[in-house]
Amino acid sequence: MEKLMGFIGATLGSLVGWYLGALIGVSTGVVLSMVGTGAGIWAGRWATRQWLES
Repeated sequence: MEKLMGFIGATLGSLVGWYLGALIGVSTGVVLSMVGTGAGIWAGRWATRQWLES
């Protein structure tokens, strides 16, 4: 479950990062997409741990 939520978080984080970065330029979109991917993995796994501990 934790890996699945990490994947979903990575997808959503990448989408948000790309969208915000693409407003500035393509290179910025790529970089923010990578940052969003990492943040999404962390957030998805963190949320799963919090949910399972409750």
